[in-house]
Amino acid sequence: MTAPKIFGIAGWKNSGKTGLAVRLVTEFTRRGYRISTIKHAHHDFDIDKVGADSYRHREAGAHEVTIVSGTRYAIMHELRGAPEPAFEEILARLAPCDLVLIEGYKREPIPKIEARRLEAANRQPLAPSDPHICAIAADHAVTDTALPVFDLDDTGAIADFIAGIVGLETPHP
Repeated sequence: MTAPKIFGIAGWKNSGKTGLAVRLVTEFTRRGYRISTIKHAHHDFDIDKVGADSYRHREAGAHEVTIVSGTRYAIMHELRGAPEPAFEEILARLAPCDLVLIEGYKREPIPKIEARRLEAANRQPLAPSDPHICAIAADHAVTDTALPVFDLDDTGAIADFIAGIVGLETPHP
């Protein structure tokens, strides 16, 4: 099996990463591609509701809990003190797709675009110190770079750029 095509969206908190990721998923899906995403969280998170059966299974000590219905399934894996899995380990668990968009994981050596917004918590540019950043998407003028700069809301142009970088082929029906 060939490794999936991957492209990242990096940036500080409130830099517009999630909005860009959602718009790109919508755009690539509209173009006929199968897209998967990986989102890295720097904090404890829970996708389960307190009191739900699956929550009770996890609380009882289950290592993995899978919830399955006619429309979706989710597998929750409790680390129970084990280290966070490596990026490659998570990538390997995904079903085949045309492109995996990565939100976060700003230190991974993958091609990525840096999202910048004036309202970001931290405005320190990532690009100068990360050779894997191949473009910048911003809601303001960026002049101190030789990288391509896109308007943060120009989803079509950003999608075209990403497709060219990763070598996305025309989707098959």
